[in-house]
Amino acid sequence: MRPLVRTAALSGYVELSRSLGLDPQALMKRVGLDAAGLAVQDRWISGAAVVHLLELSAAAARHEDFGLRMSEFRRFSSLGPISLVLREEPDVRSALGLMLRHEHMYNEVLHTRLSERDGLATIKVGLDLGEAMEHRQATELAVGAFHRVLLGFLGSHWRPLSVCFTHPAPADTGTHRRVFGSTVEFGREFDGIVFYAADLDSPNAMSDPQLRTYARQYFEAIAVPRDTTVPDRVRELIEVLLPTGRCSIEQVARSLGVDRRTVHRHLAQSGETFSSLLNATRVQLAEQFVANRRRSLTEIADLLGFSAPSAFSRWFREQFGCTAREWRDRRGQAAEH
Repeated sequence: MRPLVRTAALSGYVELSRSLGLDPQALMKRVGLDAAGLAVQDRWISGAAVVHLLELSAAAARHEDFGLRMSEFRRFSSLGPISLVLREEPDVRSALGLMLRHEHMYNEVLHTRLSERDGLATIKVGLDLGEAMEHRQATELAVGAFHRVLLGFLGSHWRPLSVCFTHPAPADTGTHRRVFGSTVEFGREFDGIVFYAADLDSPNAMSDPQLRTYARQYFEAIAVPRDTTVPDRVRELIEVLLPTGRCSIEQVARSLGVDRRTVHRHLAQSGETFSSLLNATRVQLAEQFVANRRRSLTEIADLLGFSAPSAFSRWFREQFGCTAREWRDRRGQAAEH
């Protein structure tokens, strides 16, 4: 299965694209993504599609620094729930170690290593896409994001010894010099950041020792194993694709980088089918959406991928034994008591 990334990997994409005169919705559609899905940052999407999108956007905008510019939109929150724990780690070493050990929780494409030698620390960033494709923009986005994380821990005046890229320098290195300073180098043997190892022992100024225990307990409760099951991946993709109206096993298989028969086979091994997962996901989401009185039933029908409100109404009655409006009223009455 091809690796997935959280939708937060595209934080700032819409804003940056528009500022450069691009149509982000049209570009995302070309790679099978939908801008509406970016509203929920904890959903998972195809990593290859994101990498392809960044390359298309850089070419369309005629900006070789597109990925690096996107990194400037990165915040700790872009890492998802793990960011809450990182903030409370006692020092940079502990925080980076946690971040790298669990990077599969926010990005399955990334394969990052931290090494120390002769007083120097090196973060080497690698991307595993499951296929050969151009990834200059994604690499610069990843290195830029790690640089921002280090700045967050070490202060805005901190500078690395060098920032390295394997690809050649762009025609205009202005953005790279502004972001990294004069230490950026191109045509090197790896992509990453080199700095003094002593910086790893710097205390984390954001940390609150009294919150650390709670943060770690919280993390232990949400931490997931590196090997996410196929049904879990399919559920995530169903949630992303439902609002687009293109939720099909063909589209899911395309996002996972396999054919539909492979998806069927993996689901069967878990006692599931695509239809059963689709229906179960719709039931779960319907309970959340219908309980929210601010959402119209027509809007909910769209979010659940139904072609018309009448189709949603028939499905809801079959699943819940009453109309959506009746279910909403009963839920409201129960809450009042």
